[in-house]
Amino acid sequence: MLYPTISELTKDEFNRYELALATAKCARVITDEYVRQREAAEKAATGNKEADRNLINMINKEYRDEKAVKNAITRINSGEYKIVRIEESEAEVAAEAETEAVDAE
Repeated sequence: MLYPTISELTKDEFNRYELALATAKCARVITDEYVRQREAAEKAATGNKEADRNLINMINKEYRDEKAVKNAITRINSGEYKIVRIEESEAEVAAEAETEAVDAE
């Protein structure tokens, strides 16, 4: 069984689609951070004979041991990441600003 449940994650404020989008975006942030840490560890370990062992230890355990989606769900459930719904009026303003910026070019 999936823990936490979908109703616990959405708190009856959001639908499953919004939860899926938020989880995917959060997982992308986590994956990007893992890639950044791995690249930094590889650069630091260049020329080191024990690079493989040290490389794994240089990456945050949370990123290397768990799947990104599971980390995202855990963070959403704990409140570390919050699902934010953009209201229609805010979305329209953002779209208009983007259109004006493109027209100005």
